[in-house]
Amino acid sequence: MFYLSTRGDTDRKRFSEILLEGLAPDGGLYLPETYPQVDAATLEEWRNLPYASLAFEVLSLYIDDIPPADLKAICDKTYTEEVFGTKEIVPLRKLEDGLYLEALSNGPTLAFKDMAMQLLGNLFEYELARRGEELNILGATSGDTGSAAEYAMRGKKGVRVFMTSPQGRMSPFQQAQMFSLQDENIHNLALEGVFDDCQDIVKAVSHDLAFKRKYRIGTVNSINWARLMAQVVYYFSGYFQASAATGADKVSFTVPSGNFGNVCAGHVARMMGLPIEKLVVATNENDVLDEFFRTGVYRVRASADTHETSSPSMDISKASNFERFVFDLLDRDAARVAGLFGAQLSNQGFFDLSGDPLFQSAAQHYGFASGKSTHADRLDIIRDTFKRFDTMIDTHTADGLKVARLHLQPGAPMVVLETALPIKFAETIQEALGRLPDRPAKFEGIEALPKRVQVMPVDVDLVKAYIARHVN
Repeated sequence: MFYLSTRGDTDRKRFSEILLEGLAPDGGLYLPETYPQVDAATLEEWRNLPYASLAFEVLSLYIDDIPPADLKAICDKTYTEEVFGTKEIVPLRKLEDGLYLEALSNGPTLAFKDMAMQLLGNLFEYELARRGEELNILGATSGDTGSAAEYAMRGKKGVRVFMTSPQGRMSPFQQAQMFSLQDENIHNLALEGVFDDCQDIVKAVSHDLAFKRKYRIGTVNSINWARLMAQVVYYFSGYFQASAATGADKVSFTVPSGNFGNVCAGHVARMMGLPIEKLVVATNENDVLDEFFRTGVYRVRASADTHETSSPSMDISKASNFERFVFDLLDRDAARVAGLFGAQLSNQGFFDLSGDPLFQSAAQHYGFASGKSTHADRLDIIRDTFKRFDTMIDTHTADGLKVARLHLQPGAPMVVLETALPIKFAETIQEALGRLPDRPAKFEGIEALPKRVQVMPVDVDLVKAYIARHVN
């Protein structure tokens, strides 16, 4: 299996190379040359596999430069009941006829990012030991990626983490999860801006090939193919559980989405042949993705125009993973993708595909639909779900449920991907329900712990200087 860049770099690479690299040298994102296909017979063979075994089968289709026995050991080490709290790893819960929640938040940091990040940490440690090398991870987080990465990488040999986040824009619980870590290989940089500023800095450092190579910079954001690939697995698991419960041949998924990584994994699963009817993108007030799927116009927003909301992990106006889907949408025309995401976005701040026949057939060909949710919607859905189903959900999952109900259809059960446990957004839960959510015992008093964080302006040179000081 070889991988290529969405922007046309002709240097084909193996999985182990792109695992440690992140962005391609030309600024593009890596995708496999072709998506491996899974037929009905294979789906039946996989249907009743334990999650770790299912992960091995899916990942084996994309990884052929790690010995199968080693890859299986990594999957078995990652997806355990001890780490994720349940034997099923991602159990499905029925809310009402045709509507289900897939629990993805049972990992160490109580968010769906653990599903991929725990695997990524083990893959990094394995590959670095095999090479006798070190890696310095530079990441950006709007709330959950940072803690999931840091908990996955803390104490790992040969790995340092430099995680940027928007100062004051995460929930107190999210901040405490990250900033209370005292491990020497974990560094938190709170930048005085929004998430998109943090993400821009990660990309700018990745574009500086000399710095990237000198300081061995890698990424854990969903621009890293390995992370997205790991997320493909829970679409298969969700499909098997929902189809078994209902007898349906096809299943739809609704995915709260800001950076397009989570739902892009669903796109990959669908391209592989998983019988997905619809992939519904649920946004909050930062509705860049909803606008695109409704109109064909992709318009990024400036920092000042990015709303601060009660589902803060989706307060994103530049969806970096979106480039992967557009690459497929445009029949993998790398030159055109490079123009759209390079000069055109830089000069105009938007591009318009509304008149392109490829966009006009996108909903039918790729199954995408979308919708948006507001703070008032969030409160209503949290109250309704607790009252009717005795189930407390977080704010992002509420966005998903709100939008999912707009796209229900007979014969295709809808699975909403849960994104985090409610305790991560306690203030809004208190507003909705008049009570605080339950807190796992291991996180009692976390907000009062000493903080280890460096606050700095949005300045790529300052971030580079910080990394240089702490690597040497």
